[in-house]
Amino acid sequence: MHRPLIGISTYVEASTRYGVWDLPTALVPTGYHELVQAAGGAAVLLPPDEAGRAAEVLSRLDGLVVAGGPDVDPVHYGAPRDPRTGAPATVRDHWELALIGAALDSGMPLLGICRGMQALNVALGGTLHQHIDGHAEAPGVISWHPVRPVPGTRYAALVPQEAQVPTYHHQAVDRLGSGLVVSARALDGTVEAIELPDPARFVLGVQWHPERDNDTRVMSALVTAAATAPAPALVS
Repeated sequence: MHRPLIGISTYVEASTRYGVWDLPTALVPTGYHELVQAAGGAAVLLPPDEAGRAAEVLSRLDGLVVAGGPDVDPVHYGAPRDPRTGAPATVRDHWELALIGAALDSGMPLLGICRGMQALNVALGGTLHQHIDGHAEAPGVISWHPVRPVPGTRYAALVPQEAQVPTYHHQAVDRLGSGLVVSARALDGTVEAIELPDPARFVLGVQWHPERDNDTRVMSALVTAAATAPAPALVS
């Protein structure tokens, strides 16, 4: 039996040095593909492409992970820019929102991680708090805090107890996107997981970074869903 093929979104860094070379590079931290592999999937990295090609790209895959990263541009949810919001990542926004839209349209299993969860919420018409305090200790430093599952949700079925999770973010879900429900919260009430409450589909977002943890339960659930979901139709 073939391992499910899980696509992971990547992003371009304008300057990356390799020996004598200093070139633009499409990349994502290794924890993402390692987590997919540890959960039983085969990982494929998805560099940015034209938004109109998202469905064609996904037609060759079994599942999608949208990775963490910079702030989603508030233009995508109709809000003025807070001065604490990071610089726009225009290419990445358009590509990942297109991937999410294509995955939702096709029924492909989808997991959004940190920024990926926020992008999922925005793709479904939701909004974001552009700054919260207390969920990022220092620039680039992962901290840990407890999250509590919401009973009756898919996430609660996977992780029924309070869990310590690795986190680094300063934005969070505000108004939920269409059809989404909250499936975990931090102790201060911050939304930490969201999902579509359809047992026939796997659409889940987590605000923390499971690729920085040893807990494979969430990713294993995605891989299992990808192994059993009908293959998307090829797009010509």
